[in-house]
Amino acid sequence: MNMQFSNRQIPAGNPLANALIVIVGALAIGASLILGFVAMIVIGSIVLMMAAIVGIRVWWANRRMLRRAGPGRPKPDSSGPNVIEGEFRVIPTQPKNGERPRQ
Repeated sequence: MNMQFSNRQIPAGNPLANALIVIVGALAIGASLILGFVAMIVIGSIVLMMAAIVGIRVWWANRRMLRRAGPGRPKPDSSGPNVIEGEFRVIPTQPKNGERPRQ
């Protein structure tokens, strides 16, 4: 077994070099955390924008399909029966050549 990695410590030769190594390591860890956070925000915003674009596209396509269905066809999302209640009155047409009006 190779024993060169069993004692991994900061070399004790120069205290200024040791302090510099600790400072540079702390700065590298801090920069990695900050860049990771920024990357997470950028990727999250891209995913959010793509979800909004897909959602608007689905809404628009659904609206267009319902408009193409026309007023005579029932819409898929309509609730309740497709019955229109109302009253009507037959208006007689003009009589032709002495005929009586229809009622």
